[in-house]
Amino acid sequence: MIQYKELTDGELCRELFLDFIRHQVVTKCWRKEKGRWVIKDAPFIDDWQEQDYEVLVSCLRNTIRTGGFVQGAFDDGKLKGIVSVEPDLFGGAHNYLDLSCIHVSEDMRGRGIGEKLFEAAKEWAKEKGAAKLYISAHSAVETQAFYHKMGCMEAQLYHEKHVADEPYDCQLECRLFRQ
Repeated sequence: MIQYKELTDGELCRELFLDFIRHQVVTKCWRKEKGRWVIKDAPFIDDWQEQDYEVLVSCLRNTIRTGGFVQGAFDDGKLKGIVSVEPDLFGGAHNYLDLSCIHVSEDMRGRGIGEKLFEAAKEWAKEKGAAKLYISAHSAVETQAFYHKMGCMEAQLYHEKHVADEPYDCQLECRLFRQ
């Protein structure tokens, strides 16, 4: 049975990710061309190396230290999913909080872990006064299918730093309240 737990700064370390497999074979991605979204062939393998995990741990620790949210999903005591939300509202009237990461270990995908982590992030963001989650999301067809299933749509306002850092990401938002 999967257990979900909000993590503390002291719990976050590289060893926490020893049984976590961040691997994804990508064949097709969404791209915006002339104002329209199209699916394009864009094959590559996303396979994290040691440095990627070290950067992630550092970022997650910073999220916690600055008042953000980090929750893990554990199977038999082993981390198999993680989500984080940054603490600072942005976007003026859009009232966004940034969902800075959500990952599920390759060996545990398709079991509802991502959905539960996403819902936990939404609840936390609501409690902090946000109207929407902002997501700069990988453009892989499978990744975008997950976000659309979760109710996400193209962001009304793009976060320029995210666009500059990851120009092929899809900029999404998820409303936290019905309108």
